[in-house]
Amino acid sequence: MLAVALPGVGQIYNRKYWKVPFVYAGFAGIVYAIHFNSKEYNIYMKAYQDFTDNIPATQSYLTLIKNVDPRTYDPVLYPKTADPSAAAWYKDRMINQIDYFKKYRDLSYIGIAAWYLVTILDANVDASLFNYDINNNLDIKLTPEMLSMAGTGYVGVSLKLTF
Repeated sequence: MLAVALPGVGQIYNRKYWKVPFVYAGFAGIVYAIHFNSKEYNIYMKAYQDFTDNIPATQSYLTLIKNVDPRTYDPVLYPKTADPSAAAWYKDRMINQIDYFKKYRDLSYIGIAAWYLVTILDANVDASLFNYDINNNLDIKLTPEMLSMAGTGYVGVSLKLTF
């Protein structure tokens, strides 16, 4: 129950201190993925909105579309020289990027919940196996042995199980 209250405390209670950095590293990685995908999603969403509006002052998409002259694709700034098929292609590319980053942002939110459940499950399994009795009543021994059959000696291996 300690792992439900605060991630990593269940591992500390079970004296598995070495697992705590992995618990928090997992959370840190997923939070970074959420931050990165959200940031990129917002950048591409803003660029798409600026590209599709009819306001010449909004030009955030110019930072994303590099090494191409805006006269070839921008119908707002350059209505006489812009190619409509190029504008449609850039619009589709921005929509694809928006969908991509939204998908992975949403999957990262699911991932943080899944990682939280994995840390709880790990602490629970460790707690249930903490007092598991391992004694010498169960033993396996592999020993060399000499066998003799019909007057001929053979060297073999014997496997002895003790319960």
